Amino acid sequence: QVQPVESGGGLVQPGGSLRLSCAISGSIFSNIAMGWYRQAPGKQREFVARITRSGITSYVVSVKGRFTISRDNAKNTVYLQMNSLKPEDTAVYYCKGDGQSWGQGIQVTVSS
Repeated sequence: QVQPVESGGGLVQPGGSLRLSCAISGSIFSNIAMGWYRQAPGKQREFVARITRSGITSYVVSVKGRFTISRDNAKNTVYLQMNSLKPEDTAVYYCKGDGQSWGQGIQVTVSS
């Protein structure tokens, strides 16, 4: 199993945007689906978005139309473009490939 490395989090005002990146080393990346998850304080980790090897995407209802997951197999990287951010999007965001380890997570805080 390979641990992914997330980047791109931070503090943003409501209505703002952030783009998260997640890199996995090695050739396995192009052969697995990738997902983003998040865990808010005091809550369980929840699914956010997923992209298959062929680029089929799925989202939790609360982020549909605001978040976009994409992948670049040449760079072994998956992205999560987050627009129109809300305070309730505040969480630690994790990426994970099917059958792979969790990343360490990255903080996203949406606050004025």
